[in-house]
Amino acid sequence: MGDAREETANSHFECTEAERAAFEAGIKMGAIYHQFVGVPVSSDSAETLERAMEAGCSVQPFVESVKVRIDRKKLKSKRGQFDYVSLTGEMLSVDLVVAYKGSRVEAQMKYIEEMDYPLMFIKHVERGQPKRA
Repeated sequence: MGDAREETANSHFECTEAERAAFEAGIKMGAIYHQFVGVPVSSDSAETLERAMEAGCSVQPFVESVKVRIDRKKLKSKRGQFDYVSLTGEMLSVDLVVAYKGSRVEAQMKYIEEMDYPLMFIKHVERGQPKRA
């Protein structure tokens, strides 16, 4: 952003740059999950849906990269007019990199079998200067 709006936003955060990057990554992951879980998907439409999810996320502030994958094994070929499945968290795998000032956060969402849960977590943090956001 680099403008007065960015300064206004920054004034509301009492955290380090790395903490802000982690916060931003969490917002993006939550948006991907809650905007798209429940969407009808098929083997034929999975790639288009992956690219749409990436495109929607990539325009948000501080996103450096995003990669979405839908597990094709959990989909089925459409056999009739009313045959489709809805996207679930179990089908999603997301890799996201958020860069805020001098810090970068690599976040991931993937289904953890032993938890029976689509876990969102921070995979790696590169901390920049210890400035406050």
